[in-house]
Amino acid sequence: MAEGESKGSDASKGSDKEAVAKLGEATTKLRAELAKVIVGQEAVIEELLIAVFARGHCILEGVPGLAKTLLISTLAKALSLSFSRIQFTPDLMPSDITGTEVIQENKSTGAREMRFLPGPIFANFILADEINRTPPKTQAALLEAMQEKQVTAGGERHKLEPPFFVLATQNPIEQEGTYPLPEAQQDRFMFKILVGYPTREEERAIVAATTADVQHEIEPVLDREQILELQQVVRRIPIAQAVVDHAVDLVRKTRVKDTADAPDYAKKWLSWGAGPRASQYLVLGAKARAALQGRTFASMDDVRAVAHPVLRHRILTTYTAEADGITSDRVVDRILEDTPATEGALDSDPAVSPAFSKS
Repeated sequence: MAEGESKGSDASKGSDKEAVAKLGEATTKLRAELAKVIVGQEAVIEELLIAVFARGHCILEGVPGLAKTLLISTLAKALSLSFSRIQFTPDLMPSDITGTEVIQENKSTGAREMRFLPGPIFANFILADEINRTPPKTQAALLEAMQEKQVTAGGERHKLEPPFFVLATQNPIEQEGTYPLPEAQQDRFMFKILVGYPTREEERAIVAATTADVQHEIEPVLDREQILELQQVVRRIPIAQAVVDHAVDLVRKTRVKDTADAPDYAKKWLSWGAGPRASQYLVLGAKARAALQGRTFASMDDVRAVAHPVLRHRILTTYTAEADGITSDRVVDRILEDTPATEGALDSDPAVSPAFSKS
């Protein structure tokens, strides 16, 4: 390698390390800003931040009143990004989300021409509230935007400005008159995050904070350009071959069809396992978690930390498992117990991850 190339590589590598350190500091500040209006929910906040910097989308499942809308709108303010909330209902049409074409008169020429009016999906943070309350056609319009980062209207493609992040909520209680997302569509979401009730002390703090005349000003921590840069840095986080193998092993143990990797209990409890996207998101989630903590490598512990939100919506339990009270999270618990992490799998492997100095 030429001397100039080596110096350039070292400089870029140092720049990436500085960016990871900056992300670690920004994470601390983001948590402090969110804590001004959100009490508790540390695990939910961590998983949301991991998904944002890994360029993933999330399904958030929880009963009403747990500050899901407030959380995501506050996070958008702290990241200096635009926020849009879409309330999904049975009569919602795809154009209500994506936008529509209208005929308008050109003031200079007087001619009539078609003009596209963007819908609420043209924002950086989208809260798709109760996504399972709208028909499949409207769900599909949102999912196309998630996957392709664009909207098609009247034969024209309209790009969505990055970063683009969808947070879809579901109510686990009311299921009548709903249109549950098919498994193939759920697979498009990086995480499924469960939002639980606050503890007694947290609830007391929530009541005290929300019944007083107090206004909190949210200070921006990062801007759009910085977020896009940090998302690129996350992709360049090194990961060892053993860590990648660990992620793949966890996923393959859920596959009860056409493979010999699944243990007997998985064959009893699961009717279908996770696809390759699960392995990809385990690795990306591990990289993002490491970067958020200011580390320049991803470990097996990082993979295991994101196993539940990555896998819980990608595996289907059998009737036998449901009768025995076995949930998808319990299956993941058992797989993690049977697949322990090994020591010494922390260093990067150039065969798997490009040098940290390259994009």
